[in-house]
Amino acid sequence: MRVLQGRQLTRLVDALERRSATDLAEVEPVVRRIVNDVRRCGDRALRRYASRLDGLAIREQIRIPAAVLEQSWDETTTELKRAITQAAANIRRYCEWQKPEEWRREITPGVCVGQLVRPLESVGCYVPSGRYPLPSTLLMTVIPAQVAGVQYIRVASPRPDRVTLAAAGFLGIREFYRVGGAQAIAALAYGTESVPRVDKIVGPGNRYVTAAKKLVAFDCSIEFLAGPTEAVIVSARGNPSWIASDLVAQSEHDPDALCILITTSKKLAKAVQKAVDSRVRKNPIAAQSLSRRGTILLVPSLEEAVETANRIAPEHLTVPAELACDVKNAGSVFLNEFTPQAAGDYVSGPSHVLPTGGMARVRGGLSVLDFVRLIACQQLSREGIDRIAPAAISLAQAEGLDGHAESLRARCSHA
Repeated sequence: MRVLQGRQLTRLVDALERRSATDLAEVEPVVRRIVNDVRRCGDRALRRYASRLDGLAIREQIRIPAAVLEQSWDETTTELKRAITQAAANIRRYCEWQKPEEWRREITPGVCVGQLVRPLESVGCYVPSGRYPLPSTLLMTVIPAQVAGVQYIRVASPRPDRVTLAAAGFLGIREFYRVGGAQAIAALAYGTESVPRVDKIVGPGNRYVTAAKKLVAFDCSIEFLAGPTEAVIVSARGNPSWIASDLVAQSEHDPDALCILITTSKKLAKAVQKAVDSRVRKNPIAAQSLSRRGTILLVPSLEEAVETANRIAPEHLTVPAELACDVKNAGSVFLNEFTPQAAGDYVSGPSHVLPTGGMARVRGGLSVLDFVRLIACQQLSREGIDRIAPAAISLAQAEGLDGHAESLRARCSHA
């Protein structure tokens, strides 16, 4: 990991502020062809791409029977069952706390306003299974949809690992499709003979998945475009070994992962450098990531450290608890040294499906709110319409919308 300060630090942070989630230009032509093929030809194109890219056998069914999912859970080790059960319980409880409530209030006499909460009817949860199987992503995407009350939850994953199937069985998933990549996104967005279309697609993936989500976003809702993992740690007196382990943990996700320590201490910077070097020797992906995009930023104060982190707007951000009030931009925040970012990847409760590429400036991670619609509701009485109609009529007339004014005037007792 390199150490930067002064002008070099300024140039890097300026560049990071302008970054996007991921560079998709190189893969977009290929992805567009795949998406269009699946949209036009349905299962015929989906099976062709799944066979070539996902290893789907000729006679293998795209949809995995629910009985296979249940059997996978039954055959899972006791230890993994306990881990999945504990993680799912924490995620579900957190989601229950997140879920918005319906309400109605009188905003002025005779005028009641409120909020209705309605779940989406169908969602597609994409679960990657390329470099690593990710049953944790299945938990993080399916559970908030279940808590929201989504009726049809469709999971897509290429070459799903036995543990991922087990997690699906545990959650009671009935629709699991053995496809991935751009072809899976197209199938979920537009539907095929085997895969019904959905209202929204969520979940992380590689550049092909992300580019496909971008292409279908005007026809099927998505949560956001996610790029390589990002981790920022702000510390002045932390444990070098623990900080290094956190940086290595996030860097092993992807060779393009962004991992940054922001500190006021040269001594800590050198100690973390040394600890990182000793840990990456047996982890080639982490070694590649940290050599390319691993950086230590030396700043004059912790206040400037947090401000720098806010400018970067990272996916994961670790800060001392006393500085939490100063955090403005982050996908998920981890407070103090006993809270490794890996805890959030699995068991603590909040989702690990998080915005990257600076998108943490405008939204947080995946939540129950991504699976519901908040619908405004209003009800007026005779007294209420009499109270607000004069102002509404004046505004309608100012806009030149006489029909609007008349629809209000017709209901007024003093018209």
